[in-house]
Amino acid sequence: MKSANRSTARITGVFIGLALAFCLIVVLNINIGSVPISVGEIARILLWRTGETRLVSIIWKIRLPRILMAAILGGALSLSGFLLQTFFSNPIAGPFVLGISSGAKLIVALTMIYFMGRVGAVSSWALVVAAFIGSLMSVGFILVMSRRLKHMATLLVAGIMIGYICSAATDFVVTFAQESDIVNLHGWSLGSFSGMSWDGVAFAAALVGITVALVFLLSKPIGAYQLGEAYAQSMGVNIKLFRRALILLSSPLSACVTAFAGPISFVGIAVPHLIKRALNTSKPIVVIPATFLGGAVFCMFSDLIARTAFAPTELNISTVTSVFGAPVVIAMMLNRQKER
Repeated sequence: MKSANRSTARITGVFIGLALAFCLIVVLNINIGSVPISVGEIARILLWRTGETRLVSIIWKIRLPRILMAAILGGALSLSGFLLQTFFSNPIAGPFVLGISSGAKLIVALTMIYFMGRVGAVSSWALVVAAFIGSLMSVGFILVMSRRLKHMATLLVAGIMIGYICSAATDFVVTFAQESDIVNLHGWSLGSFSGMSWDGVAFAAALVGITVALVFLLSKPIGAYQLGEAYAQSMGVNIKLFRRALILLSSPLSACVTAFAGPISFVGIAVPHLIKRALNTSKPIVVIPATFLGGAVFCMFSDLIARTAFAPTELNISTVTSVFGAPVVIAMMLNRQKER
């Protein structure tokens, strides 16, 4: 009984900590910038939309869409990593490592070059669909290889190789594209949350929200699968169908991130690991929302650092996430080696 109470208290504490961190980072992201805005002014503008016209415009048209998009996409990327780690039963599996982000990047690059050369603009729908197709291409390769490679570590290496191939193909395409077609592509490929709009936020929120709801429906099968395939089968889980569902749900999450913000590294690996360590449980019904919220906090914090560390120069978001995420992955691998 004491153990259960202790576990509940720990989980509650983690969620309260994440919620407080979320609120604090939202305020800091709005407060800090080329035009500082006081906390009192922020509250007045957010609650009643009254105040200096210039500040209202800065918050509602520039900073708030960027913050919300960083939260939505950060949560999506973390949850995608959690699903892939469940699929591979490996803590270093993630959209970036497995080449899923690279596959999405390749097709998005081709789409942007094609449409910009002929139409001059690319819609959010087109980018997300292109990224989803690219993600499925990489995932399809992994699934085909899984029939021949039974060892998950080898399959992980195969995913990494497909990532290198897609990255090389993207570089080749960009090298021979017209310079006028790749101005926006270059900035996007480096990874950034800048330039987000309310239309993009609404689209991403709808897509990610539906996917997260579907992931919640898989909570029980995921919990059973974590205890082993044999146990999951004894509980009535169709393993083949379940594994396909994991991949198909992780793809739109990572595709949405790549379409709007470009490839972002380490979030999908580091955040799920940190959340599970903090919660001290792997129960999906608890880990899924905590992972999403943790990813949102991590990406908003990283975006704040990217904007302000060397202002007015802005860092690539992947540079910051790598600085904070890579040490977590290294520590995780060292701990696993010690446990053996």
